[in-house]
Amino acid sequence: MKIKQNTVVAMEYSVRDKDNNELIDTNKGAQPLEFLYGSGQIISGLEKALSQKGAGDSFSVEIAPEDAYGVYRTDFLQEVPRDQFEGIELKEGMTLFGQGEDGRTVQVIVKDFNDSVVMIDYNHPLAGKTLVFDVMVLDVREASEQEILSGGVGGGCGCGSGCGCGSNDHHEHSHDDGGGCGCGSGCGCH
Repeated sequence: MKIKQNTVVAMEYSVRDKDNNELIDTNKGAQPLEFLYGSGQIISGLEKALSQKGAGDSFSVEIAPEDAYGVYRTDFLQEVPRDQFEGIELKEGMTLFGQGEDGRTVQVIVKDFNDSVVMIDYNHPLAGKTLVFDVMVLDVREASEQEILSGGVGGGCGCGSGCGCGSNDHHEHSHDDGGGCGCGSGCGCH
């Protein structure tokens, strides 16, 4: 069976940063990533690359930022008064979670700080990066009616460790932290 809209895909993957060949995430030797194809649970570039593949297919694909987690946007940097971080021991590069204007959880990275302001970055940690995925399709099956209605496998996303899980929508400062998907790595479920 070939991968198409409303099929459930189980796959093994590893993903590297093209610029430095650093391993970002992998599920090899662990639970397969299982998701409903066509539901936006994985980044668009990976979804496009999987189209018409079948169980047993392996491939490598390079995914540009536009089809992954978006280009890096300098307008996603914001200076915030330091007193809003009272009680938090700040470190450059640390990830913080807070509530956005629309009530959704937002993930930010501390870029820099001094005694009066903190520079935070609303970009996804992988924004601006070209990603190289090595994929092995383990299984493809028709989705059940319940999976199609719920938009996921097993009542949720079923992501396992989850790199590549999530959409690449970069609405103004509105990155959520998983959307109930259960993905645990900081690599991509949003």
